[in-house]
Amino acid sequence: MVTRLKNTDYRSREYLTHDEVKELIATAEIRGRYGLRDKALLLLMFRHGLRVGEACLLRWDAIDLKAGTIFVTRLKRGNSGNHFLQSDEVELLAELKGDRQSGHVFIGERGNPLTTMAIGKIVDRTGNFAEFPFRVHPHMLRHGCGYWLANQGYDTRLIQEWMGHRNIVHTARYTAISPARFKCFKWG
Repeated sequence: MVTRLKNTDYRSREYLTHDEVKELIATAEIRGRYGLRDKALLLLMFRHGLRVGEACLLRWDAIDLKAGTIFVTRLKRGNSGNHFLQSDEVELLAELKGDRQSGHVFIGERGNPLTTMAIGKIVDRTGNFAEFPFRVHPHMLRHGCGYWLANQGYDTRLIQEWMGHRNIVHTARYTAISPARFKCFKWG
């Protein structure tokens, strides 16, 4: 029987830095046949802290390109809500939508919604193509979002709402290891 090792045996952390996310997104755009879709997928997963299942279920009727908003339906009994889209996200989504007939945003070759496994492969292969020294998985984008927001100094309650956490304990992990809170220390 093959047993899986602990995550720490594979990598030292479970999140991507902002620079790593930017590199992953840039790589997604040039890797494979679906660069536009993959770039949009990774960008939205990072900026909105989407779980892989939430990205799979994302539909066009949850996105208002004119108003620049997206309704994020959270899984795992999380708090769903509206998020504003940045201008680059609106442009990317408008280009991706084109004249699509599918109701889902992220679809595969046959027009079916991407599965969690398909998104896992996209993220893993993009990380390999970018020559990251560690394996990348989709949830690292969600954690990267939380850590980036914490490092920017945003309030834990605000991050909790953005991430859709019902319990602030799940959000506190991001602020607990953020070095930003120690910037006020002066050593002579």
